[in-house]
Amino acid sequence: MSTAAPALPRRKLPIGLQTLAKLRSEGCYYVDKSGMAIDLIESGTYFFLSRPRRFGKSLLVDTFKELFEGTQALFTGLAAETRWDWSRRYPVIRLSFSTGVAPKGTRLGQRIRENLRVNRVALGLPLPEGLPEDDLAGNFADLIRQAHLSRGEPVVVLIDEYDKPILDNIDDPDVARAMRDGLRDLYATLKDSDEHLKFVFLTGVTKFSKVSLFSGLNNLRDITLDARWSALCGYTDHDIDTVFAPELPGLDRDEIRHWYNGYNWGGTSVYNPFDALLLFDSRQFKSYWFETGTPTFLVRMLTEQQWFTPDLARQQADESLLTSFEVEHIEPAALLFQSGYLTLRETRQLQNRDVLYTLGYPNREVEVSLNRVLLPSYGIPERVVLPARLSLMDALFQADLLSIETSLRALFASIPSDWYRKNPLAGFEGHYASVFYSHLAGLGLDLRVEDATNHGRIDLTVVLPGQVFLFEFKVVADAPEGHALRQIREKGYAEKYLGQGSAVHLIGVEFSRTARNVVGFEVETITG
Repeated sequence: MSTAAPALPRRKLPIGLQTLAKLRSEGCYYVDKSGMAIDLIESGTYFFLSRPRRFGKSLLVDTFKELFEGTQALFTGLAAETRWDWSRRYPVIRLSFSTGVAPKGTRLGQRIRENLRVNRVALGLPLPEGLPEDDLAGNFADLIRQAHLSRGEPVVVLIDEYDKPILDNIDDPDVARAMRDGLRDLYATLKDSDEHLKFVFLTGVTKFSKVSLFSGLNNLRDITLDARWSALCGYTDHDIDTVFAPELPGLDRDEIRHWYNGYNWGGTSVYNPFDALLLFDSRQFKSYWFETGTPTFLVRMLTEQQWFTPDLARQQADESLLTSFEVEHIEPAALLFQSGYLTLRETRQLQNRDVLYTLGYPNREVEVSLNRVLLPSYGIPERVVLPARLSLMDALFQADLLSIETSLRALFASIPSDWYRKNPLAGFEGHYASVFYSHLAGLGLDLRVEDATNHGRIDLTVVLPGQVFLFEFKVVADAPEGHALRQIREKGYAEKYLGQGSAVHLIGVEFSRTARNVVGFEVETITG
């Protein structure tokens, strides 16, 4: 008779820990990335990786540092223990802009000088002779050269959150440009220091073009969309099921996946570590990652550019759009992708060998949270948002079609007339559907945009236990015309969901430009 394997003991959750030494010494859970780190080191010299905030980038950088410094004891039992040459130790220069709000103006120079000074002290090197203190690029080059000469081994340069001084000032283009230009001069040093370098790794949130920030670094390899390194940061499903197995009892495994998994850069999908750790700690499903940084600049940009919010669930882009970022010209899709609000959902190679990417929300946390933040910018007063959400939620679960109509009419009626006079979204025809979609997306339900059928695409589908709601939207000049419900019927959209034991509700919604509200709400329910 077989016996069940003993349950694994629970360990300390490494919440907020960014150094391998502290994580290992305190007996925390650890997802071993050391094997992948060595694979990357063995494949080249100059690398760049973009990942959203709170994704374990700093811990990865620290792992590189401990490998090259030969701290063998930290890797006992890990993949690197038997793969790394512990007899060689390399001088490591680590520059970090990850802490605090990045400084403006000349204070950036002070931050860089402090970074260089700390590294000189750590390496036991004297101050350079004959170099002005404000010659930051010259001091950086001297630090690299002296580290190589003093240790007899080429230098490892690790730059953490390389772009933070720019991003912290992105709402002030003049200051952001000054930050970019100052950092470009510093990073250009790497181009002329090749003979002294063993390994260079830069990480941050955004990918600025080589012309604007990495001038001359033509050998810098961007691995952001390389499928081999998709899981270099973050936790995979396998990691959750094995490393964190002791934390899973009492939590709905499918809900964990729906809420937090889904970030993808062309290979294996991953969870944001911050979300997973906070969930295991509090045992509650919340928007942990989203709430650590309100995307005020992003929301303002989407509003000013009259973004059709249903497109957030199915945005298409090519690689040049996703892997470039300029202070003077910020593409919303690039910012949404690089900052983690959208991720890769599908990759398709075209006949001309170009690659087309389809983006969408990584998971329910981001979909719900981003749409809730967007609603006030699209005209819904904040005091109305929560009551309206609760009202619609109740109406949907009770399949009360009249209350759904009443709730939606009240939602649009809450938009102040003064808002229409002052807001650029007022003349945007997609505004009505955007409000409707973001309101529904904020409910956290199973929502399907442009739901494909054999006869076309349904504008919006909501799937609940025993109930399916098919919505079609039309904008009319004044009076309802009945085209929305007619299209659902004529296209046979309901066929996809018939025979599954659910009631299928066909709902045609018409918005009036004149009334600025719902003027047509036709319904039909099919059972069986």
